[in-house]
Amino acid sequence: MKASALLIICSCLLPVRSEKPKFPEQEKDPKFWNAWAQRTLKNALTLQMLNRNKAKNLILFLGDGMGVATVTAARILKGQLNGQSGEETLLEMDKFPFVSLSKTYNTNAQVPDSAGTATAYLCGVKANEGTVGVNAAAIRSQCNTTQGNEVTSILRWAKDAGKSVGIVTTTRINHATPSAAYAHCVDRDWYSDSEMPAEALSAGCKDIAQQLFENIPNIDVIMGGGRKYMFPKNMSDVEYPNQLKHSGTRNDGRNLVQEWLGRMKEKKGRYIWNKKQLLSLNPNNVNYLLGLFEPADMTYDLERNHDTDPSLTEMVEVAIKMLRKNPNGFYLLVEGGRIDHGHHEGKAKQALHEAVEMDRAIGRADLMTSTHDTLTIVTADHSHVFSFGGYTVRGNTIFGLAPLLSDVDQKPFTSISYGNGPGFKIVDGARENVSTINYEENDYQAQAAVPLSMETHGGEDVAVFAKGPLAHLLHGVHEQNYIPHVMAYAACIGQNRDHCMLTGGSVSLQPVFSSVAAILTISRLLC
Repeated sequence: MKASALLIICSCLLPVRSEKPKFPEQEKDPKFWNAWAQRTLKNALTLQMLNRNKAKNLILFLGDGMGVATVTAARILKGQLNGQSGEETLLEMDKFPFVSLSKTYNTNAQVPDSAGTATAYLCGVKANEGTVGVNAAAIRSQCNTTQGNEVTSILRWAKDAGKSVGIVTTTRINHATPSAAYAHCVDRDWYSDSEMPAEALSAGCKDIAQQLFENIPNIDVIMGGGRKYMFPKNMSDVEYPNQLKHSGTRNDGRNLVQEWLGRMKEKKGRYIWNKKQLLSLNPNNVNYLLGLFEPADMTYDLERNHDTDPSLTEMVEVAIKMLRKNPNGFYLLVEGGRIDHGHHEGKAKQALHEAVEMDRAIGRADLMTSTHDTLTIVTADHSHVFSFGGYTVRGNTIFGLAPLLSDVDQKPFTSISYGNGPGFKIVDGARENVSTINYEENDYQAQAAVPLSMETHGGEDVAVFAKGPLAHLLHGVHEQNYIPHVMAYAACIGQNRDHCMLTGGSVSLQPVFSSVAAILTISRLLC
């Protein structure tokens, strides 16, 4: 079949848009692009005046599984949701002046998992896959390798320095990413004691939910899912009382929420579990907040009940309002955790809408803070084997078909695809004909090259976007564990305080440079 015939056939299979995207007429004029480039150049030249202020506040936005391809696709989706073609749109993170790459491998894995990576970008050391808050000498699932191998996180460093600290996530609060901020556990799946083997319990290892309340007992803001891991086994859930799968899981009979409330009673502590309670809070009257909005992970944003379930943006806004009351500033970890889940399930639409929602949260945080004293970093723990291509025309819906047929089986294919995953489908001995199904539905599992029940992570570097005090230290290609060291250095916390001779609120780098110069001088004398 001739290529022209293929294109004609495929054009008939493409979804019909209500109207064609309208591109600005001036894009045909070279002056448009030259002027745009010149404006960008002028903005870049202003970066010569580097922000050397001390960072009062630190915010880390972590898009779980948000590789570069996901960032690009989310950018297009954001634009298309606003009636644009999408490609020219700017995500909030796109506006950050400094961008670098992070090498994501674990100490024992070329393609990493979220636990080992979280230990890197939160605790400053690389670790084995499946472990949180412990170094690489700790072996997954071996309880007796925990003691002596614990490492602390930047959340702990900030708390010890007198700052308020918070964790906001769309996953369960004891999932891999948030747990590395407070827990020391050789198995990321030890959510409560019911998931732990008897030998680990008898050896004294603690589940992650218990560690949330005991290791750093005064975390100021905790919001996400994970209710069932805090309550005794079979205790009915407050929101789903008739669903056993959502009931409490703890074999030890402890009610961790009630214990927390008892400790925080005189400290203006508040426990909430729905959106109405969240939005009715007066941050001035609450010092400690525990918000658990689902038994396990929170629902996808596309399926969220807008009356009962808060968005990530709404949680971030309340968190900042509470944390910024502290004159010493704050550290806030925000995870768009279900980007990762959407990809694992092959549901690209769910994943990309999660990424767009996290971008909204970044924008809200930007409006509530200042680059003068707030270092904000946006990054990912790892990528996925997610891609989009196929020579799609500009303005093509990101979830649409490519404008050509396969030259092997003469069938259309979606622009989005996965290297592996549940989207691999064979119908009557041949590849599924996607023109016969609704490939733009929320839970459509995009086509995959290799059949797997769950799609896998990718191993390539991920982007790190930064703005605010000393954001320029994030440049080039770095190991992932470098990130918390930069944040600590900018805020003068943890082990990075010796350089903090302050003049007018700026961080003096002179002591560091002087030390380096002295070392070089001594080296020359010895030689």
